[in-house]
Amino acid sequence: MTQPQPADLQNLTPDQLREMVLQLRGTVAQRDASIQKLETHNDKLTHELAQLRRHRFGKRSEGMDKQQLALLDALVDEDIAAIEAELETLSPKATEQRERKRAKRQPLPKDLPRTDIYHEPENTSCSCGCALTRIGEDISEKLDYQPGTFSVERHIRGKWCCRDCDSLIQAPVAPHIIDKGIPTTNLLAQVLISKYADHLPLHRQEQQFARAGVVIPRSTLAGWVGRCGVELQPLIDALRDTLLKEAVLHADETPVLMLAPGKKRTHKAYVWAYASTRYSAIQGVVYDFQPGRAGQAARDFLADWRGKLVCDDYGGYKEGFANGITELGCWAHARRKFHDLHVANKSQIAEQALGYIKDLYRIERDLAELTPEERQQQRQKKSKPIIDQLHHWLIARRQQVPDGSGTARAIDYSLKRWEALVRYLDDGAVPIDNNWVENQFRPWALGRSNWLFAGSLRSGQRAANIMTLIQSAKINGLEPQAYLKGVIERLPTQKASKIAELLPHNWTVQSAVSG
Repeated sequence: MTQPQPADLQNLTPDQLREMVLQLRGTVAQRDASIQKLETHNDKLTHELAQLRRHRFGKRSEGMDKQQLALLDALVDEDIAAIEAELETLSPKATEQRERKRAKRQPLPKDLPRTDIYHEPENTSCSCGCALTRIGEDISEKLDYQPGTFSVERHIRGKWCCRDCDSLIQAPVAPHIIDKGIPTTNLLAQVLISKYADHLPLHRQEQQFARAGVVIPRSTLAGWVGRCGVELQPLIDALRDTLLKEAVLHADETPVLMLAPGKKRTHKAYVWAYASTRYSAIQGVVYDFQPGRAGQAARDFLADWRGKLVCDDYGGYKEGFANGITELGCWAHARRKFHDLHVANKSQIAEQALGYIKDLYRIERDLAELTPEERQQQRQKKSKPIIDQLHHWLIARRQQVPDGSGTARAIDYSLKRWEALVRYLDDGAVPIDNNWVENQFRPWALGRSNWLFAGSLRSGQRAANIMTLIQSAKINGLEPQAYLKGVIERLPTQKASKIAELLPHNWTVQSAVSG
């Protein structure tokens, strides 16, 4: 709001003065509300940090073996680092105090090979017209890693001085995702890929690095992971916003075990996955870690989205369907009911149903390379007659089998969801099943033993976020470590308004332009 000049106040009417006072009160109230919100968030983080530190440095649980403790302690250290990173943005003074208390880092081993990288000013002429003289340099070292081998990058920043006017010029310190940290972006990407793609816990990475000649405590590795998780969050938010612009999405969920600090028993948490279809121009998946399977998780993620959702028959999606989301059934789930029935007792009805569904999938394979419009036309021509025949056949067979039998249950699954199952016929951009997003859970299944101790909602979501980027990179044909390295390099200088340029589906074009 533009404030009037003091001289204008004498000419304001009482109504204008009253309006100005109300506007000022509103501005002050908004400011106070923002301050209160920040203070509340700061207090919450500080309390969470204190709890984590009590667990980390308190009495060890007798119910855990050494490996279990190593997994959980690493996750706690990651959470501590992540919270400290958030607090840095809320309280700069507290950051300065932590920097003063932080122990001076140890020099890197002298026997490691070193590469000198010079950073000099673009112009060595002073503004007064004199030539600058190089009078010294600052050297900082960063630890790099290629599988099995460590090396050191020596960043040398020359100091240039003008003898006449005493001005000093030096190339600025290159921005880094971890300010004053020793790891190169390549080493950070290596740690993330090892943990979240190769399923190698931090205590094993610590052992691996020690064999290569450098001791990096797992607490240090955990700090790097926690900080990276916070810094990468804007990319996850941007990818979620991008997917929610799609007209068709897949959704599914899978359980993982979670053990919060201070607890003795695990409980079942869930990872939800939301993905664009294989027919979409934008390819990506977003994982959302939640403490349970309540349908509120899907409602919160999808929010105001009102597209077409391919999913299974889980009731958690039903409220969304009642509020404008269109339900799309999964023929793979329908087929599975008959397949299980056939495996169990060689049912002839199940065998016939599988034959019908096999014909539908054969048609889909032939239509894979067509445009959505062409695919829709061919579905109406080739698939719809089979669908109609199957529907009549299922109704007739259902009347011949007793209620409660395995055959009745398999038939009922399809008939009750028939409207959702056949909607794919009317839209060529819609897939026949939900298999695409189910396949995106394979990385979680492969590393399930390492997700046993999600530790907290924070650590679970961090895993979900980093695996979102890794899996989306794979879907787009990118090498995940090279992609993460490039993202980590650019993130410190990337404008918030252009963060989408760093998303996997945009990376090929972006990297070509920059490379």
